[in-house]
Amino acid sequence: MESFTKDVVLLFFILILFAGVKHIKPLFGKLGTTVLALLSFIASLWFGYHVLMHLPAIDFRAYHIGANIQEGMTVPEGAAKPVTEYAWKFKVNGEEKIITTNGSYPSVEGEFISVDTKEISAGYEPPIYDFSIETADENLTDYFLNRDNLIVVISYNLESIEQGGALKLKALQDEARRNGYEIIGLSASGEAAKQRIAEAYDIDFKFYLCDEKALKTIVRSNPGVIELDKGTIKQKVHWNDLDDLKLPKVERAPEPVKVENILYQIDGVAATKAEVEALDADTIESVNVLKDQNEELDSMNTANTNNYTGIVKVMLKK
Repeated sequence: MESFTKDVVLLFFILILFAGVKHIKPLFGKLGTTVLALLSFIASLWFGYHVLMHLPAIDFRAYHIGANIQEGMTVPEGAAKPVTEYAWKFKVNGEEKIITTNGSYPSVEGEFISVDTKEISAGYEPPIYDFSIETADENLTDYFLNRDNLIVVISYNLESIEQGGALKLKALQDEARRNGYEIIGLSASGEAAKQRIAEAYDIDFKFYLCDEKALKTIVRSNPGVIELDKGTIKQKVHWNDLDDLKLPKVERAPEPVKVENILYQIDGVAATKAEVEALDADTIESVNVLKDQNEELDSMNTANTNNYTGIVKVMLKK
């Protein structure tokens, strides 16, 4: 309806222009109009080229400078929830009958045939919904969004990274670390591509996984660079403008020391590390090691109010 209304309004004014075309007189003569058109054409070409080689003049996206990524992913309390209509089809007394609910299974004495769903209302969708910083087996989004002085190199596809930009990454890496900044990369490419880039351009910062579409939305440059402070975007540059990235010296907070608290078990019975190490290898059937981000470990910690960081399960031969 919005689009249709817009067309009707524009049509009304077009009809006025059409009816009064004889009253429309140019502001400039033929030469002035030609020169103005030529200058406009040149300016349009230059502006298009400029925003391709740098960044858009105005950033309307959710990742603009000053935006906080965590806030952009938050759904406000009381926000509209999606509404879906379910049409359940049953055969009742030999006849097909359709019962509509909001998702609950209807109480019907009959043979179920099928169910169709229809979205009535999409509900609230946060401006940022597909951003993440992950490894193959760990989600580190919250960890990095709580870090200060974090430089993030973004390349949605390392296979097509601009060579001129990749050549600048070594100098960026060294300057960032020298001035107290932490530096990581984000890409949707696989481990093989990450390894090739690291070797080809002599860089050793780690590239983490993120959705390709999200990376293209963050910065229209391959590579591009942003500075994050507790999830807030402080700076954003195209690789052509890396010299504009300001990296004054900062005090880097010491890395928190991770204390390991390992639970050892022998045939399901709690044991000590010394008891496990004292076992004869010939008596061991299997060893299973569970690390962080494991459902069984989380469940055990919650149930017993423990803080284990891992479990070593040893099963002995019968």
